[in-house]
Amino acid sequence: MTVPPIQRSAGLRSPWLLDVTLGLLVVAALPLAIVTIPNTLSVVAKLLPGGIDQVGLMRTHGLALPALMLTVPLAAVALRRVPVLHVLLGGLLLVALSDAAGGFAGSELMVGAVRVLRGVGAGMVVPATLAAVWTRGPMLRALWVGVFSLSLLAAQALALWPLDKASSWKVTLQPYPMLTGVALALAGAYVIVWMLLGRPDGPGIDDGERSRLLLAVVPAVGIAALGIATATEEWRAVPVMLLAALAVAALLALASIGTAESRTLSYSMVAVGVVLLPSAAQVTMVEMGGLGGPGLKGLWVPYGVAGVLAVAASVAVRRLARASGRWLAPLGLLAMVVGLCSVRLMVPSASGLVLLVPFSLLAVGAAVALTSALQEVGVGAAVFGLSLGLAGVLAGFLLGTGVQMAMLNGVSSAQELVDSFVGALHSWALVGGFLVVVVIVLAAVTARRSARNVPQVPCAGPGTPVVAEADDDDPPAAAGAEGAASVPPAGAFGEAEPQGDGEAGPLPAVPPQGHSPEDTASS
Repeated sequence: MTVPPIQRSAGLRSPWLLDVTLGLLVVAALPLAIVTIPNTLSVVAKLLPGGIDQVGLMRTHGLALPALMLTVPLAAVALRRVPVLHVLLGGLLLVALSDAAGGFAGSELMVGAVRVLRGVGAGMVVPATLAAVWTRGPMLRALWVGVFSLSLLAAQALALWPLDKASSWKVTLQPYPMLTGVALALAGAYVIVWMLLGRPDGPGIDDGERSRLLLAVVPAVGIAALGIATATEEWRAVPVMLLAALAVAALLALASIGTAESRTLSYSMVAVGVVLLPSAAQVTMVEMGGLGGPGLKGLWVPYGVAGVLAVAASVAVRRLARASGRWLAPLGLLAMVVGLCSVRLMVPSASGLVLLVPFSLLAVGAAVALTSALQEVGVGAAVFGLSLGLAGVLAGFLLGTGVQMAMLNGVSSAQELVDSFVGALHSWALVGGFLVVVVIVLAAVTARRSARNVPQVPCAGPGTPVVAEADDDDPPAAAGAEGAASVPPAGAFGEAEPQGDGEAGPLPAVPPQGHSPEDTASS
């Protein structure tokens, strides 16, 4: 009696199950990773024990962002040899371990260790989720961008939420233990579905992208050293701003490496990283109840609406616009400039609903710019741009901290403090808007030079083979499913992006806030 071979029919009939599980995992894990960035210890300073160095504790609490931004490019390089699922699970386990260890932290050294551990875990989760969605349907990439944009926008508010009526300062070390458990449960479910569907292969990163990712570590190390130095020494405002501006210039210079499509994404990532979270963090602090705003309860509706609009805009760009990075990415960045202008006009406001305008413009603009740019690159270029963008978050905080230090110098009364804090926000909005405009112009100039250097291709004559254009909306077949191979999508200039490891198929293209006196910029 002959026994028929076992067929993995689930991998052919139910790929949607893997997509749904992965989508839920992205929604839970990505905000959990980004909420690691804010340094909120100064908000619960009254709860700190008297015999501890409060200033030193606040500084070590801010080590999570440098650890995160240094981990991202290294974790992306590890994806060449380690399965995406293992990197994602490892990152979530480190986050869970930091939650558990946070309850026992009672010294400056332990707090620093917990925050570094959490930053490393978050730095593994962010690129791993991007790589995980890369080989699935295009809508999952759009979901990732929308959730990423919302996470950057609401990170400060999400970090402050558990501190409302907190009875212990250690809440800052373990803000969402239940969400960590949910993310781990979803990761476990994803492992089971992944195995049932035949262990579909993840994306690959070629040697050229590996070299660029390792190169991205260099400015990250420099910016991290600058952030730590400004936190431990008495720096003046002007040197901080100058060095932060130099850090941003270094990121833009590194973003100029690669193809035109890669440059568009890298420029967009740097602009979003430098501007979005630092701006939203300052707006959130200005709108707190003690400064005349509606407080966190009055901000959740604007945050929620902006998040829904960001996800919807990302999905719409992915579905309706093809090869659009050359014009939609600058348009999205321009929307962010308008959002920063509205910050100067509408903030502070006693009504939280007014913030629908700046929040929506910032989140939707970031989502449109990143989604359109991601359509034209491979996974290597995508994680390279992500590395620069997260390093830009710390550079943006440093620049904003310098502006605050300049505005708060000489303040002698509570009203002057409030006025100077609002003035610092308005000045930062001006600086951020100017920076985004510079990025738009830089991207346009480099794109025009690249177009001039494209060689003229003679018209096709008789007998010239014609290659059919691949449909990027069709998800790649799972590994082992009838041996199907997909065609890499064409770039914006009609050139196919190089794929990882020579395989066919489309492959996936932080300051310690608070270095100013009283840690005002950290919240």
